[in-house]
Amino acid sequence: MLKEKKTLVIGALGQVGRELVEALQNKYGADQVVASDIREPETFNGIFEVCDVMDKDRVFAIVKKHNVGTVFNLAALLSATAEKNMALAWKLNMEGHFNVLNLAKEKHIDRIYWPSSIAVFGPNTPKQQTPQDCVMDPNTVYGISKLAGERWNVYYHQKFGVDVRSLRYPGLIGYKSLPGGGTTDYAVDIFHQALQTGKYESFLGPDTTLPMMFTEDAIRATIEITEAPEEQIKIRSSYNLAAMSFSPSELAAAIKKHIPNFEISYNPDFRQQIANSWPQSIDDQLARNDWGWNHQFDVDELVDVMLSNLRESVLPC
Repeated sequence: MLKEKKTLVIGALGQVGRELVEALQNKYGADQVVASDIREPETFNGIFEVCDVMDKDRVFAIVKKHNVGTVFNLAALLSATAEKNMALAWKLNMEGHFNVLNLAKEKHIDRIYWPSSIAVFGPNTPKQQTPQDCVMDPNTVYGISKLAGERWNVYYHQKFGVDVRSLRYPGLIGYKSLPGGGTTDYAVDIFHQALQTGKYESFLGPDTTLPMMFTEDAIRATIEITEAPEEQIKIRSSYNLAAMSFSPSELAAAIKKHIPNFEISYNPDFRQQIANSWPQSIDDQLARNDWGWNHQFDVDELVDVMLSNLRESVLPC
């Protein structure tokens, strides 16, 4: 991270954005981090700017005003939400990315972090230990936009020397924010429902195994790859990233160890087809080799920390 300049987080009110801003503030100080989103938060400690990432002039104004060196562009419509609004999803996911890439091309910023996703893979991708390089045939709006974004990352790096870095996030699970419209969101909502009602109806089938990660691990990986020396970043499209894989029935069984009467039922909807096209496990050895990635949370640790942190906030009075 270029410490003499500030860091801008676009999409700061989303699931990843909130925790990333907090982590960056804790590391560098609240006065060194500029948070932005399309709406004003009810409460916020630190520097906040309202910004639509599709408005390049506005993004540029914030960059200049605050002397920003590094931009984390997290603004996007996620998989399930994107299927309901294809035009907006494509415009937001791609135009916003271009705006930030072009600011780096024009030397207004020094470094970009942009998240990709396991949604870049598709029905013909190997399902087990999906390699870094393989068949990628996404069949969702979100996945198509992320794959296109990855290729633009490589292009801007090769043609213009843009220092852009990226991770292919698996499903992310955290207790600090509510689900944000992703196909893996059942793995967040299930904890809330387990504590509130003791029951959960899954929109994915019982044996739908998907790669997952505790948000704290994902935030740490995001900061680590962005801070790593440039010579260690050998992949400019997006690195595979992994921690654990499980199905709804396996997660439910882990929750039942803490809440024995918990019940789960299954009513798959349109998100099942999306999940069926995604890998079940990810090979992320290159991230581990190149810049030292290593996850800290497995399923049992995940369940422990989710339930212990959510009990006070979601249990009925």
